[in-house]
Amino acid sequence: MILQIKELSDLATRVLSAERLEHTLKVAEWAEELARHHGLDPVKARCAGLAHDLAKEIPLNNQLRFARRWKLLHYPEDEQSPYVLHGPVAAYWLEHYYGLKDVEVIAAVANHTLGRPGMCRLEMLIYSADLTESSRDFPKVDILRQSLYDDLEKGTLACVEHTLIYLRESKRPIHPLTQLTYDDLQRRQSIGTGS
Repeated sequence: MILQIKELSDLATRVLSAERLEHTLKVAEWAEELARHHGLDPVKARCAGLAHDLAKEIPLNNQLRFARRWKLLHYPEDEQSPYVLHGPVAAYWLEHYYGLKDVEVIAAVANHTLGRPGMCRLEMLIYSADLTESSRDFPKVDILRQSLYDDLEKGTLACVEHTLIYLRESKRPIHPLTQLTYDDLQRRQSIGTGS
């Protein structure tokens, strides 16, 4: 499938609740704005934003079943916290059932919840846009938005750090990929290999 905003928008409209669709459209809009600002492909950014939560409302037991069948489980935490699987499930579905070939968009969808070491700029953008889209109103969200606008990689590092702090404070488990993502982004900043 060649990236087509209308096709992905129609798909999101068909499979998502009104509330989830509203969030999805805001992520897509913010992702496109950030992409234009940072010199990335705005069509890819909007498409990844539209696709990022396509599997979010599939019942967790079904997401887990799909993840097992498609060999998407890589950590014990994947099975223990199946709510982290909707990105990889949606990415696999888009690639193998819809014929989506764009590897950056597939990776951005797959990794928008947990991140991963070595994220490309589109992956960073979707990870961060999901956290900071316009309806999010947690403390310091405006600081994160500005940070993303100023520097995509530093802004993404701030978003991952915010997530880690939130998980620790709420006594929720931290997936190894999120910690590895944070460590990788910190290392990239410290040695100057950032974007």
